[in-house]
Amino acid sequence: MGSGQWHVEKRSTLRNDSFVKESGSAPETGCLSIVVLGASGDLAKKKTFPALFNLYRQGFLNPDEVHIFGYARTQLSDEELRDRIRGYLVDQKNADALSKFLQLIKYVSGPYDSEEGFQRLDRAISEHEISKRSSEGSSRRLFYLALPPSVYPSVCKMIKTCCMNKCTDLGGWTRIVVEKPFGKDLESAEQLSSQIGELFDESQIYRIDHYLGKELVQNMLVLRFANRFFLPLWNRDNIENVQIVFREDFGTEGRGGYFDEYGIIRDIIQNHLLQASIPDIIFIYLQVLCLVAMEKPISLKPEHIRDEKVKVLQSVVPITDEEVVLGQYEGYRDDPTVPDDSNTPTFATTILRIHNERWEGVPFILKAGKALNSRKAEIRIQFKDVPGDIFRCQKQGRNEFVIRLQPSEAMYMKLTVKQPGLEMQTVQSELDLSYGQRYQGVSIPEAYERLILDTIKGDQQHFVRRDELKVAWEIFTPLLHRIDKGEVKSIPYKPGSRGPKEADQLLEKAGYLQTHGYIWIPPTL
Repeated sequence: MGSGQWHVEKRSTLRNDSFVKESGSAPETGCLSIVVLGASGDLAKKKTFPALFNLYRQGFLNPDEVHIFGYARTQLSDEELRDRIRGYLVDQKNADALSKFLQLIKYVSGPYDSEEGFQRLDRAISEHEISKRSSEGSSRRLFYLALPPSVYPSVCKMIKTCCMNKCTDLGGWTRIVVEKPFGKDLESAEQLSSQIGELFDESQIYRIDHYLGKELVQNMLVLRFANRFFLPLWNRDNIENVQIVFREDFGTEGRGGYFDEYGIIRDIIQNHLLQASIPDIIFIYLQVLCLVAMEKPISLKPEHIRDEKVKVLQSVVPITDEEVVLGQYEGYRDDPTVPDDSNTPTFATTILRIHNERWEGVPFILKAGKALNSRKAEIRIQFKDVPGDIFRCQKQGRNEFVIRLQPSEAMYMKLTVKQPGLEMQTVQSELDLSYGQRYQGVSIPEAYERLILDTIKGDQQHFVRRDELKVAWEIFTPLLHRIDKGEVKSIPYKPGSRGPKEADQLLEKAGYLQTHGYIWIPPTL
């Protein structure tokens, strides 16, 4: 491979040999049945099936081992389901691959709370396993719940009663993937966890959050712990503040009534960020915070990484109302589905503080909102001022390390440099790694592809553990309840602005210094 050239390696197996060796489990040789529950819904059509197709296209799903089953209440034939998803799986370069993939899909209809439908599903899966001559105890069953959380308990009960792999002593398994939201507060999250936990072991449960599968989020561990020059800088002695920003330049777009039930904090703490539509975003913020703030794990084993993330969350001190600014954009209440007296925030700036040796005194700032003046998701680490500023250039801005999650994935370091010319003048510039320019021709995997493949491999590193979920909700539930009671009010702000001016004042009070006159421009190819 020549310098500057990149390629995607095609894989012929699903098995992670190093993982098998470390875990000491039997090698996986049996056939794989992937069951998409809620197969007729939008999530399955737009995300789950396209991710499976891309894995198939790249050789990660062996057609001699894999069969895919769709299950939903809608009455459909196999061919009707294939026709529904075909438009989302367009591959003009390889129509043959698309045709072969669609033939792997079989559909079973039935209710989500009745054994009859799930017994039919079990028979269909068993027929596939028999046809592949899979040894008893070696078959693998993966159930992906592309469903609302309200039906998780009944669906999990039906899977446990009717569809479990009967024997797993030869490397076989049964795993379930559950989508967000993981509750609305601590009580509802714990109730849902208990209902699922009574039926499945934690090792069988994969709580999927697609942001944890994004390329630059997954890059955080490598950046933190594989680069020597970051190690002495990544602490309270050198870092002034950390911002995690999720901004949208549009409002609720006709879904105001649904959004009003949850608000921006629940939306941001647990959701698809720039495409938020259900209460998810707090959780994403905390997951990103953990990757920024965690200590080095003793290995890359999933449990060691997740242990360190939980330690960070356990070190977060209670949020005070003085370090929260909520906003609601003007016109939000014009939506006929939104109450006239709604206090639901569409904007939030919140400061978290971590009480440990590395981060004592460093504010972690969440800034999220709708109908703002730009659209982006990024992590911004701002460093302290240079002591003894002989160039008198500190007003131009501080050094910052920025990880742009979307759009235009990039990492760049803001530096002060000499402006070209005869005079000794300084200017802000950057060292830039823009993925679109550096990795031309490389297809960056969709998050769902990566996470589904991790589920098949049995790698839970990028999935949420139950104790992690509990501590996350413990941090934000008191604030959410105060908002619900009207004790913390939302401040009006104009659409297309930066949000309430009080938010900028809070950031300034927390020690953030805004850079004026510098704008990062993604490089052109």
